[in-house]
Amino acid sequence: MNNVIDKREEKILALLNEKTYTPMTLSELAFLMQVPKEDNALFAQLVDGLIGHGKVVFTKKGKLILPEKLNMVGGVFVQNAKGFGFVVSEGEQKDTFIPANSINGAMHKDTVLVRVTDANDGRPEGEIVKILERGVNLIVGTFENGFVMPDDRRIGKDVFIRNEDAGGAVDGHKVVVKITKWPEQGRNPAGQIIEILGHTNDPGVDVLSIARQFDLPVEFSQDTMQQVEAIPHEVLDWETKGRENFENLPMITIDGEDAKDIDDAISLGTDSDGNFLLGVHIADVAHYVAEKTPLDKDAYTRGTSAYLTDRVIPMLPHKLSNGICSLNARVRRLALSCMMTIDRQGNVLQHKIFNAVINVDRRMTYTIVNDILKNELSEYASEFGEFVNMLKQMETLRNILRRKRVKRGAIEFEFTESKIILDDFGKPIDIKPQPRNIATSIIEEFMLVCNETVAEDFFWQDMPFLYRSHAEPDGEKIQALSVVMQGFGHGIKGAKKIHSKDIQKLLKAIEDTPEETIISRLVLRSFKQARYTYRNEGHFGLAAKYYCHFTAPIRRYPDLQIHRIIKESISGGIDATRQNRYKAKLPEVARHTSVTERNAEEAEREVTQLKKVQYMTRHIGKIFEGIISGVTSWGIYVELENTVEGMVHVSNLDDDYYIFNESKMLFEGERTGKVYRLGDRLSVKVVRADEQERKIDFSISRLN
Repeated sequence: MNNVIDKREEKILALLNEKTYTPMTLSELAFLMQVPKEDNALFAQLVDGLIGHGKVVFTKKGKLILPEKLNMVGGVFVQNAKGFGFVVSEGEQKDTFIPANSINGAMHKDTVLVRVTDANDGRPEGEIVKILERGVNLIVGTFENGFVMPDDRRIGKDVFIRNEDAGGAVDGHKVVVKITKWPEQGRNPAGQIIEILGHTNDPGVDVLSIARQFDLPVEFSQDTMQQVEAIPHEVLDWETKGRENFENLPMITIDGEDAKDIDDAISLGTDSDGNFLLGVHIADVAHYVAEKTPLDKDAYTRGTSAYLTDRVIPMLPHKLSNGICSLNARVRRLALSCMMTIDRQGNVLQHKIFNAVINVDRRMTYTIVNDILKNELSEYASEFGEFVNMLKQMETLRNILRRKRVKRGAIEFEFTESKIILDDFGKPIDIKPQPRNIATSIIEEFMLVCNETVAEDFFWQDMPFLYRSHAEPDGEKIQALSVVMQGFGHGIKGAKKIHSKDIQKLLKAIEDTPEETIISRLVLRSFKQARYTYRNEGHFGLAAKYYCHFTAPIRRYPDLQIHRIIKESISGGIDATRQNRYKAKLPEVARHTSVTERNAEEAEREVTQLKKVQYMTRHIGKIFEGIISGVTSWGIYVELENTVEGMVHVSNLDDDYYIFNESKMLFEGERTGKVYRLGDRLSVKVVRADEQERKIDFSISRLN
């Protein structure tokens, strides 16, 4: 159905965009497009939908026209804490700047219609003339003196709460407020408190507040929990019938120490020709989560699991995610197993996907595997002796697969992630960098080759499917990046039509340089976001023609969705009726899961930043070593060795008058000639750590 609607909307927009089109009423347009009378109501709904998203507008005379013909544009308003904002419009290369005095009652995330009034330095500027749809109905914040101060400071105004709408909240409570009256003529919005999360100082309330702020469902529905109760704690004999039995095939899992939801297990051997026999065994979640059940509806709503430092908000209830679906060691589990024959050049010669039953021999961690492979005297070698040779084979295959990917242009970023250590009250007591190692790379390579193999298989079957797509970067962003790179003595070939190999060469050139991490981040920021699509569009970053997400159905809905397609396909095929249903359904699944993924990632980043700020509140006045990670007109961003980032405001560069050079991303002292540029090392003092604004301020202690 979604495909049909998309095509009809495209047809309407195409007609309104024709040069010969003159504005018409709804009925005139329906007549011109030969809409049958019985479809008039549907046609009106389609037009209303286009109007609601700012793609079509009515003139004062009630005639339909594209907004750009009236110098208008529709989009989503993204507000800044200082009051101004930008309207992000689909299909527009540049966002429209909205001054604070031109917001006209709009709030952060509202869908709005903008009249473009000016264009400064190529960036359009405008005034919001109509609010098409409110983006935020519930706001999380702190109750103080009759107002709720939003945690998200991009929501520009505090929310007024009448005494009768306070719901028993007292000053200092973290609350959820429902908007009952929208802002107008400079007045604050009004609302009603519908939930008290606890006092701001209560353990765990800070993270819970962020979960509510990003609308992450914490509780499962009652119907879902009733459904879960009926699911057994162990695999029953009848469930193994008709499955390939791999219970005697030696296999292991490799995960982080804290992992409880284990999606994948690995087996590896060789055939008589010396080819590798790689098995990637993935939890058969689809066996337990049937379509259209309460469990499926809750999983779809969440779209993904969210990992919020001190807790996981899982896509599936713990009985599944940590229990019957998790590939725990020495217990029988159901799996979808992709068995691949791979030659010594990394080519997948053949593969087959099975409904399988497995029994993992040992659970291993990245730390243990890395130690065994890199330390000849590893204390773990005897404990896991029967798998040492398999691990060495895995390293060999990893090297082959990685070499092949790099040769075709796959881009490798070497970022150090951090692990935040919390005490029993949720307060951060340490931040430890977590460098990647050979064990994490082994699993990454095996998952990548499996995902590519599955995607290519179903592409050539011409089967409805969900792909993981990554478009090439915009030429403008690459050109801007190229200018910055010139300041470091590096160039980017073909900035207008970039190939992943061009990026790869740049990253190779900066290996082991002081600016490696900073330039890598700048490169990543110039990329578009990967997303889920129902058409195969390729993956720029991986230099892959075909790619999907098959390997994590416990924590990602797209994986679960394609597991269902795969299981139907290998269990008798998908008839035309089912194919048409998938074709109608998958575009919305792709859109929804892309949105939920981004939302969960934003929540995770917000929690991580909060915990880093909380950690730095204990280090006010202390001096740290860092590297300049960003340069803007308002100051210098410095990243410390523990991955904490803060800012030296331009007003604190007080030993000279510093001039900001945007193209080269540096500050230069007018009198002294002293330069602060990306990649420079600094010693900084911690001046302030603000939990409310999630910001850390530094001052420069001394230059190295």
